[in-house]
Amino acid sequence: MAQERVAIVTGANRGIGLEVTRQLADLGYTVVLGSRDLGKGEAAAKKLKVGDRVMARRLDVTEQSTIDRLRDEIATTFGSLHVLVNNAAIHYDTWENAVDADLRTVQEALDTNLFGAWRMCQAFIPLLRKSKRGRIVNVSSEAGSLASMGAGAPAYAVSKVALNALTRMLAAELRRDRILINSVCPGWVATDMGGPGGRPVREGAASIVWAVELPDGGPTGGFFRDGRPVPW
Repeated sequence: MAQERVAIVTGANRGIGLEVTRQLADLGYTVVLGSRDLGKGEAAAKKLKVGDRVMARRLDVTEQSTIDRLRDEIATTFGSLHVLVNNAAIHYDTWENAVDADLRTVQEALDTNLFGAWRMCQAFIPLLRKSKRGRIVNVSSEAGSLASMGAGAPAYAVSKVALNALTRMLAAELRRDRILINSVCPGWVATDMGGPGGRPVREGAASIVWAVELPDGGPTGGFFRDGRPVPW
């Protein structure tokens, strides 16, 4: 009997995270829809209409207790994890400049966008190892590319630069465990954070799912959009 494929998507009650959840469920994954507000997560899961393949759970990546609770549930129920999508992010602070940024905003962005993903990786890598074919996707942004960086959105941009660095380090450390980890920029997507005028959410989500579905021996430690490398 084939092992059930299990995925976790953080920040998944709306936008790109919700669409990634839908696409993974359509591919046959059992997906944990992580949401800071359980009620919103449950409502979002019902809208997907994918049967029992989506499990809404309260998950705040800034609260270690919610991460530990989910880790224990996954370990007990499934024994392993196949996919971790670190999608949760806050503070696209286009109104800020680095010279006079509110550092409290920067700290909040780092706590979710960087440390939240880092906490999730530390908690779930042991279960990803057990799957023998783990995949981690860190949802990043071209705002975190040093090659094209300029002024603006300092909290968000710095947090994504740091997330990309974490991707590189973990990829090197996890290569022998057959865990592939990549950063993915979904592009400018029409979501609550991205605002109107962006590409359809399904296209941005498909870029993330591409990294989830990489074959064994596929790239790791890379930065991609739509399957093509993005300059660091």
